[in-house]
Amino acid sequence: MYILRALFLFFFFIILVSCSKEKIQPSVIKEKSLELQVLEAYNLGKDALEGGDVLYAAKKFNEAETLFPQSEYAPKSALMAAYSYYVQDYYQDSIAELKRFLRVYPSHKNISYVHYLIGICYFEQIVDEKKDLQSIQSAKTNFEFLVKEYPNTEYALDAEFKLSLINDILASKEMYIGRYYFERKKWIPAINRFRTVIEDYDTTIYTAEALHRLVEVHYVIGLIDEAEKYAQLLGYNYGSSEWYENTYSLFNKNYKIKENNIFKETKKKNKKILKKFKSLFE
Repeated sequence: MYILRALFLFFFFIILVSCSKEKIQPSVIKEKSLELQVLEAYNLGKDALEGGDVLYAAKKFNEAETLFPQSEYAPKSALMAAYSYYVQDYYQDSIAELKRFLRVYPSHKNISYVHYLIGICYFEQIVDEKKDLQSIQSAKTNFEFLVKEYPNTEYALDAEFKLSLINDILASKEMYIGRYYFERKKWIPAINRFRTVIEDYDTTIYTAEALHRLVEVHYVIGLIDEAEKYAQLLGYNYGSSEWYENTYSLFNKNYKIKENNIFKETKKKNKKILKKFKSLFE
């Protein structure tokens, strides 16, 4: 009898143990791999960016980069974080992210895009050429570097176009100051500003006016020979412009513009503005 009870208790105990093992087994939680966590954070960032929540997007992209710095998604995430700030006009945050990218990933295949986006961030902060000189100069420096170091990229094409606009802005600033000095009869500062335009920004839309202003200044102060020299240059290069007509009216009707072959007009090549930029990460 005792033997039967002992056997019964033994088998009952075995059944309980086996049942408890079956219950414990499904409760074991498998941790996500690091790669999966990175991909999940990156995709959450993309979804947030598409949904317009750029700050959360930047946060998730930064998280993806931090989780696995050696992953192929790390530099992609860093760039996407910078781009997220850019689309919301957080230009300084975007610039900070992009400059960090240059330090951490100096040999990345999309480095030309990084330099381009830095230039764009500065360029889009230009509102008034009389106040935003730092943004203008920074944009110019970055675009010039891009054109010099990466001339065969699609970004260099648009950078050249942006440089022509920047030069127009800088020339406009010089003309504004030159006119200010001219109106107040400060002849030497006015001459210096107008000469800066024809020497440093000779491909801009302000060159003809600058030459006319130089004729005016020198004529007013009695330096007729100098006035004639600039009139000849203006006539040779911009003979059909309204500024040449204004210049001609300063002299008597017997004055003839002398032919001068030393100076030749510098023609600008028209560059198309890039309408779209192909995705870096598709």
